[in-house]
Amino acid sequence: MSVNWALPFDEKIVPENKRTLIPIESYQKLHKNTVANYREFWAGVASELDWFKRWDRILDDSNPPFYKWFPGGQLNASYLCLDRHIHTWRKNKLAIIWEGEPTENGAPTKIRKLTYQDLYRDVNRISYVLREKYGIRKGDTIGFYLPMIPEFPIFMLAAARLGACFTVIFSGFSADSLADRLVDADAKLLVTADGGRRRGNLIKLKEVADKASEKAACVKKIIVVRHTGNDVSMNRDRDAFLDDILEETPETVYVEPEPVRSEDPLYILHTSGTTGRPKGQVHDTGGYLTLLHATMRWVFDARDDDVYWCTADIGWVTGHSYIVFGPLMEGMTGLMYEGALEYPEPDRWVSIIERHGVNVLYTSPTAIRSFMKNGEEWVKKHDTSSVRLMHSVGEPINPEAFRWMHRHVGRDKIPFGSTWWMTETGGILVSHTPGLYMVPMKPGTNGLAILGIDADVVDDDGKGQKSLERGYLVIRNPWPGMPLTIHKDPDRYREVYWIKFPGSFYPGDYAVRDDDGYFWILGRADEVIKVAGHRLGTYELESALIQHRAVAEAAAVAVPDKLKGEVPVAFVILRAGQAPSEQLGRELNDWVREKVGPIASLKQIFFVSKLPKTRSAKIMRRVVQAVVAGKPIGDVTTLEDEASVDEVNRAFLDLKQEIESRTASRE
Repeated sequence: MSVNWALPFDEKIVPENKRTLIPIESYQKLHKNTVANYREFWAGVASELDWFKRWDRILDDSNPPFYKWFPGGQLNASYLCLDRHIHTWRKNKLAIIWEGEPTENGAPTKIRKLTYQDLYRDVNRISYVLREKYGIRKGDTIGFYLPMIPEFPIFMLAAARLGACFTVIFSGFSADSLADRLVDADAKLLVTADGGRRRGNLIKLKEVADKASEKAACVKKIIVVRHTGNDVSMNRDRDAFLDDILEETPETVYVEPEPVRSEDPLYILHTSGTTGRPKGQVHDTGGYLTLLHATMRWVFDARDDDVYWCTADIGWVTGHSYIVFGPLMEGMTGLMYEGALEYPEPDRWVSIIERHGVNVLYTSPTAIRSFMKNGEEWVKKHDTSSVRLMHSVGEPINPEAFRWMHRHVGRDKIPFGSTWWMTETGGILVSHTPGLYMVPMKPGTNGLAILGIDADVVDDDGKGQKSLERGYLVIRNPWPGMPLTIHKDPDRYREVYWIKFPGSFYPGDYAVRDDDGYFWILGRADEVIKVAGHRLGTYELESALIQHRAVAEAAAVAVPDKLKGEVPVAFVILRAGQAPSEQLGRELNDWVREKVGPIASLKQIFFVSKLPKTRSAKIMRRVVQAVVAGKPIGDVTTLEDEASVDEVNRAFLDLKQEIESRTASRE
């Protein structure tokens, strides 16, 4: 090959706990058998759930790509998360530990703890309110615009109990984005809060909800959770505080879980790209819960004595799947945190691990790189010995970030994986599975496809690539948890995901598979940099930069070049104690050329103090691209994994001003 690799394809790390360790070849043989018989395999997994009525068929594939899993079967998500635990010893077990962000330095930490019995009682009361006071029935849709508080999963489970569909809108969205999603989902009721907290700031959610309701005529009523205690405007005919409603509601009520068909929608969650209106991914009930049940056990090795912490926000699919439904189905104790992981001090996240004895940690590579930037001394202040398993999510993890986290939190002992999945897949499809079988880890890889999933890397014509040849990631067979469709736009569902490679699901990621069959996601396919005919994933370049002793974080983007078509430029945040200089810039460029290859020569390196990120900790690449191209940010309402419009614009201006300031100081 003409290009070297910055990725450690051959570096293998074996966790100290070898309880489930098997040779790679043994896993591949087992995996091959599950793919060949994937229908029967997934039926076996589904049979481990409690169904009100067993399915008539495993898979209805009569109208591809609109697949239906376990048609004829009936179940209820709220029942699986609550009722089946209430009649066991788990009744008095902690279901949720909630910790709030301090309102100021030195303020006491607010903590709430709910047992499964507490959660069961609250969900039944809310279900009763939704049904009796607001007329919510099976087939209705409710919108949720909430901060990270226990009422969030309570309302989600209450909706599911009634057989109602719900749509969650991330609490960082603007009024316009909120309204668009409510209208698209036909939400008749909106549940919000007076406010939320982040980095010491008050987020005035009710104000945003009021503005959105002016454009979302479908919303007839709004329920407001009192959380921060700030004054809010209330429309007497439309709005009501939750605590006022509950005063009129019996303390103990029982709402029978509504049997829903396996293929009935559980929720609609919108994704967005750089063009077009947001895509409302419709997820079913039976298939989705089957995938979550499998991955909680295989990937997270769910145990009854675990304290499990997923640091995501419920506003994203990671929170739906691996804060709410997955952990509660398995009867785990889940931790919820409202606030920034590094506020008010950089050790906030690790103090939470110590305080609550977290055993399983699920966080993002961006968060890990931020921890690295602050230095290991913050970690050393706390005891992380309770952590026995870690995974990352959201984007590829750079090898150096993997090594840092594995060394300083994992003590060079525990399983640590990088999961690949997306909103559309419903749950994890590529990952290490230490709860089932463990194969050696490699820093930066996503691992092997989980059992039953036929993943591949293909070229432009859909032909399978050889090992170490870059290409497009595809999923060749249907899987439980896949979308039913895009809400109100089935043609778009077919065109976006199934037309490019007929018969296969195309998630839009660029990838490579190594000699052992491990997948390495190289970035989004539309972010691939094409240099003189060579394709470079942004992940490759960023991973090379982060391996350098001076670099904490990096973002690589493309700029046009008359000769080569495109060339890469990089935005770099240095580690503490490092200073930008022309010499360091040359050194970093040489470093990338050495690690990746001469074709990866960086046209320019920008040293910055921060990178624009969403609240879910992803780099806003479109903002970075606009700054380096000298162009306005343009329409931000469909920004991938967006923050609010104001946040995006502010990030653009901040980054632009810093670049201009540094350029002026050099002159």
